[in-house]
Amino acid sequence: MTEKRDSASIQNACTRFLTHHYRQTPHQVLSDLAQAADPTLQADRYGQGQLIAQFEEEIATLLGKEAAVFMPSGTMCQQIALRIWADRRKMASVAFHPTSHLEIHEHHAYQLLHGIHGILPGSPYRLLTPQNLQAVAEPIGTLLLELPQREIGGQLPAWEELVEMIEWARAHDIPTHLDGARLWECQPFYERTYAEIAALFDTVYVSFYKVLGGIAGAALAGPADVIAEARVWQRRHGGNLIHLFPYVLSARKGLTDRLGRMIEMYCAKARGVAGVLASFPQIQVMPNPPHTNMMHVFLRGDRAKLVDAALDVAEEKGVWLFADLTPTQIPAYHKFELTVGDATLDLTDEEIGGLFQLLFAKAEAEIERAPR
Repeated sequence: MTEKRDSASIQNACTRFLTHHYRQTPHQVLSDLAQAADPTLQADRYGQGQLIAQFEEEIATLLGKEAAVFMPSGTMCQQIALRIWADRRKMASVAFHPTSHLEIHEHHAYQLLHGIHGILPGSPYRLLTPQNLQAVAEPIGTLLLELPQREIGGQLPAWEELVEMIEWARAHDIPTHLDGARLWECQPFYERTYAEIAALFDTVYVSFYKVLGGIAGAALAGPADVIAEARVWQRRHGGNLIHLFPYVLSARKGLTDRLGRMIEMYCAKARGVAGVLASFPQIQVMPNPPHTNMMHVFLRGDRAKLVDAALDVAEEKGVWLFADLTPTQIPAYHKFELTVGDATLDLTDEEIGGLFQLLFAKAEAEIERAPR
């Protein structure tokens, strides 16, 4: 098909989804929060009040840290953490993976706002290794590790390699920061508590809006003096909003509703889905088996025809497979990110296999109909 199709309208008409959770309108989100909230609860004010203080304490305890501070975004959390470590060490350099969120999604704010120099060891297509760090020839002020590494399919280093990198940093008196945007998804792989994983790092950032499904918001956890200083930087960043209670309530609800589903539901389902998809000769899954509830799915074929076929499947079956496909280094392959959530759980593995069989049949039919 050559005409422009209204993919947003097609998606809105779908009732089931391969990836993530079911979509909710703002009215549904706020209604659910109102039902879950204590009617006598008082709003926070500029980061103060019982609601936000209790939640910050819960997060600090969950991560095994002295203190935590709730902020509107992870971008804010991470820049603040790196700035504090840079000032304390008087060394404005930070080492992180070449595909770190700070490097590719934040317009180099760490550099332009805070004067921090980024060091990018290793390959953008592989996990960071102890050998990559040992090969860095310039001084490292802070080490940032992302668990899992989102841009390479949610991969995680083996526990022994992770510990080796942390011990190397400690031996060189380098503070460590965890980009834990998806830390909640790592526990099944490591079979350790969140506190045990977080204990490796001096500071930890976690997100509440991804697999937990919160409206927005993040937390930075670490030593009490670091978090006290982070609150000052939060104000400087304009993140000390007069009220944060909708985000805090949503974050708390996400933890209550979804954290327990991570092991037996989301991550287990991801392994099953990966097995089904990898059985197709036109599909490669990375990593396989998945390390978390996330994977990257590589489809071989004509990108435009595959996207159009996915829209056909959505209209015919009412199931949304993916929005678009991203180019890869291999021209014949295109990828999308698949994150298992509540909506994924309602599709059987057999049904998912049938949907992709239909997808490729429709894409092939488009090729046969194309003028030669």
